[in-house]
Amino acid sequence: MKHPILSLLLRDLAALRREIEAYPDERQIWALPPGLPNSAGTLTLHLAGNLQAFIGTAFGKTGYVRDRPAEFSRRDVSRRELLAGIDATVSAINAAFARLTTEQLAADFPDVLNGSRYNVEDLLTHLAVHLGFHLGQIDYHRRVVTGDPAPARVMAMTEMMSARRVDG
Repeated sequence: MKHPILSLLLRDLAALRREIEAYPDERQIWALPPGLPNSAGTLTLHLAGNLQAFIGTAFGKTGYVRDRPAEFSRRDVSRRELLAGIDATVSAINAAFARLTTEQLAADFPDVLNGSRYNVEDLLTHLAVHLGFHLGQIDYHRRVVTGDPAPARVMAMTEMMSARRVDG
């Protein structure tokens, strides 16, 4: 199913990949400057786990089993492994949206989360905003750690599925 949320998720996961690739030294991905509670590596693990669990497993039937504590406790994961996790997340999301129906979007998410029920489309919107929030944190982390003020084309509107060039 082509859906605006799918477009946003794929766009922002591509930006996440660019961010991780933009660190000149792989060790900088794990740096923790004063005042920042999470490194870019930690946030990348968290985003991949979050999206693979809530979208990939629930709707794509990927079988992914989330280990949330490990998302925040693992350190010094290689750039290669982080990028592979992003790629696996893209695959899981594509698989999920290929199976997702209009009826499922209008229904409640199958699991109770934080003691509440949520409409699937609302939850997907939340997950896309959550990704964008942490993506912005990673962008600032990279700029602080590397001293490079250049953006990594985060949240480029032209990467959305509905973008069409207009000449003139």
